Amino acid sequence: MNNLEKELIVIKETVADMLNLVLSQVEKASEAFMNLDKELAEEIIHTEKKVNALELTIDKLCENTFALFNPVASDLRLTISTLKMNSDIERIGDYADGIAKYVVDLKKPIDPQALEQTRIKEMFDIAYHMLDMVIVAFETDNTKLARKVFLKDKELNKINRASSALIEELVDQGTNVRPLLYLFSTIKKVERMGDHIKNIGEDWIFYLEGEVLKHKKKNKKKK
Repeated sequence: MNNLEKELIVIKETVADMLNLVLSQVEKASEAFMNLDKELAEEIIHTEKKVNALELTIDKLCENTFALFNPVASDLRLTISTLKMNSDIERIGDYADGIAKYVVDLKKPIDPQALEQTRIKEMFDIAYHMLDMVIVAFETDNTKLARKVFLKDKELNKINRASSALIEELVDQGTNVRPLLYLFSTIKKVERMGDHIKNIGEDWIFYLEGEVLKHKKKNKKKK
């Protein structure tokens, strides 16, 4: 095993650590938000520092790989994909951190009926499942599994549209506006988690197959 191969193994292991840490953050954000668990929310906020530290470590590892080894072919794709994935993983962690800060700031629980009607728990579960699938795809080089997150993201977007419209109606009625705004923002953050998870899946497919999926549909429509 040469030095480049050893470096790439370290990169993959560090990315796996970050992915699993962020998966835990998403799970805890769901629990904290649904139960207004402020202690758990504070734990998420504290752990965000570890997520940020891992992001910087991965950036540095990739920079060293470019500078020292001049990777080509699949090694180059791995390094490029890792840099792009690193940014998306960090953003997912940011959203979990933002949701935790809402929990800390909330004075009382959000109306259980509003939570049920907007299906926010279902959205959290879908995002968690998507990220878990991406982690398995990453660890096993499984592009078929990576592609499954695309349908899940569409499901998440569908719930987001319906839930956002429902909250707008409730706000217009003047029903507990402040908690509803927190709920609305949380829905948007979970939906954005799905977008970033989809990006990770696309980047991993690019590494394994050399196929660029981003903007593919847009380009087809232009033809």
